Amino acid sequence: MNQPALIADPARSMLAADRSLEGLGIHVLRASEGRATAVLTVTPEMANGHGIAHGGLVFALADTAFAMAANTFGAGIATAEASISYISPAHIADELVASAEVAFHEGRRMIVDVVVRAGERTVAIYRGTGRALRLTD
Repeated sequence: MNQPALIADPARSMLAADRSLEGLGIHVLRASEGRATAVLTVTPEMANGHGIAHGGLVFALADTAFAMAANTFGAGIATAEASISYISPAHIADELVASAEVAFHEGRRMIVDVVVRAGERTVAIYRGTGRALRLTD
């Protein structure tokens, strides 16, 4: 369940328009002042052929936290580049928590670091570069 009171505009507006998160099982808990937290509980349907969480879903969770943190500074920040390092597997029934923080912000560019954890265990480390979209009429 999203908690709009803990989500600053314009991140709240972006979240309201996002149709992908419900199907992915991702919930944004908070987003303000360049930080955000998103969660995902790994279900059996999210497991890959190794019986662990599909890496694409872990990436989607981290990218969501990235987007929410980035868009607390203004609307229209999109991922221009991102990388992820998978540190340990996420298992069925794990609650994954992605914590994002803007590490750099200048002009139209920013860098956001995200750590995905299952309890105390680090699952992945993500770094994304965001750029403000040039919106035209």
